Amino acid sequence: MILFYVFVVLALVSGAMVIRAKNPVHSVLFLILVFRNTSGLLVLLGPDFFAMIFLVVYVGAIAVLFLFVVMMLHIRIEEIHENVLRYLPVGGIIGLIFLLEILLMVDNDYIPILPTKSSDATYLTYTVYAGKIHSWTNLETLGNLLYTTYFFLFLVSSLILLVALIGAIVLTMHKTTKVKRQDVFIQNAIDFRNTIRKVR
Repeated sequence: MILFYVFVVLALVSGAMVIRAKNPVHSVLFLILVFRNTSGLLVLLGPDFFAMIFLVVYVGAIAVLFLFVVMMLHIRIEEIHENVLRYLPVGGIIGLIFLLEILLMVDNDYIPILPTKSSDATYLTYTVYAGKIHSWTNLETLGNLLYTTYFFLFLVSSLILLVALIGAIVLTMHKTTKVKRQDVFIQNAIDFRNTIRKVR
């Protein structure tokens, strides 16, 4: 329970620092910290596979892409400070509207799934399939489905990725006279007695 509150506090503080950081690179780094804390919360809640996917997709791809874009654009920090004060009232109004919407959604009158005191309340019925599998974890369940029920689609997707990889390699390998390349077979077939000559 202590780890849960630690991850929540760190995620909230990091989210605030994403907005308050003066340097855009620091904002992206705080955004990565938000993703890491959110992944920790997912691990504590149970879906460990989604936590790992969250790290791989958001931290490994999207956040790194943001970081490269910010570093290549050479954004001036002085211009950012001027724009923050200009758009502060509009951002405050949008934030208050968003907070009001969250408070309305949490209210029991707007979400019928939450329990109410009235006896004639209607509830949505659903089945929790994760609770029916007591001896398997999420990763074991996913692996069982991928390699048994959906093994054909899994193989087809891997072949598509392999074809895309080979196509990318073929498209980038242009044999032109301007580009110097090494040929291993030609280098191994060279007679070294003829490569070194004595000049008098």
